[in-house]
Amino acid sequence: MPILAYCVTFTTIELKMGFSKEDLEGFKYRKEVLARAKQLDLDLSKHVANRKYELELARLQAQMVSLQHWVYKNKLRVAILLEGRDAAGKGGTIKRFTEHLNPRTRRIVALNKPTEIEKGQWFFRRYISQLPEPGEIVFFDRSWYNRAVVEPVMGFCTPAQYDQFMVQVPEFEHMLYEDGVIIIKFWFSITKEEQEKRFLARVKNPLKQWKFSPVDQKGQEMWDKYTYYKEQMFSRTHTNFSPWIIVKTNNKRTARLESMRYILSRFEYDGKSDSETILQPDPNVIVRYYRHVQQIDI
Repeated sequence: MPILAYCVTFTTIELKMGFSKEDLEGFKYRKEVLARAKQLDLDLSKHVANRKYELELARLQAQMVSLQHWVYKNKLRVAILLEGRDAAGKGGTIKRFTEHLNPRTRRIVALNKPTEIEKGQWFFRRYISQLPEPGEIVFFDRSWYNRAVVEPVMGFCTPAQYDQFMVQVPEFEHMLYEDGVIIIKFWFSITKEEQEKRFLARVKNPLKQWKFSPVDQKGQEMWDKYTYYKEQMFSRTHTNFSPWIIVKTNNKRTARLESMRYILSRFEYDGKSDSETILQPDPNVIVRYYRHVQQIDI
């Protein structure tokens, strides 16, 4: 099949890759593209990497669909928490997790700041109402762990509220564990330099400016304070029944693929053995927290 069948217009490909219209109309096989690129001294490494990523993402997303079917059939309750510094890639990863899943049995939870009524309630109450129903997977784009890091850093809670939360959260998660809720807790780790680079990209991109806020800006200014509270969170809320999984996210694409692999590796769902890709995460990218683990966002 001619390569143009895969393109909207030949001019887009021509501009991006350097091939002529005649080249594109004549290509039928990949080896012909590579041979012509060598003649023209074109570097296709970026395009090849993009294609490999897209193919691998599609394979893993297909496995996520199989996992969802299995979770629904077995009436499991799965809560996946994504935490991390601003611009670490939580939202983009959730988008890739969910874009092919059945919206009837998956939800994304990204709560706004609490109302005045909610401020007067038990802190966990508004999160309890968002927990997964039987057969459902729920993705939390930030969770109750706002109180562990963001709120004390930014002064959004009192020291007493923070202390109470840190005492209660392991017990809260243990109750969920005993009741059968499966919790996966990701911490998306990013270096200070990469975070600043992404902040600048957001400011320059009119489609992403909505993501940038004064809180984001203070993230750089208060980096060390964030680090302190992050380490307190790890040491006091990492448990055998609800461990923290650290994901290195300086490379967004790698982080998305490997975190998806981690989720898939946690379940023995129908069709898993027929997968056409690796389902075990790379230990150089994903690691279970322990006190002396090497981190990139210190």
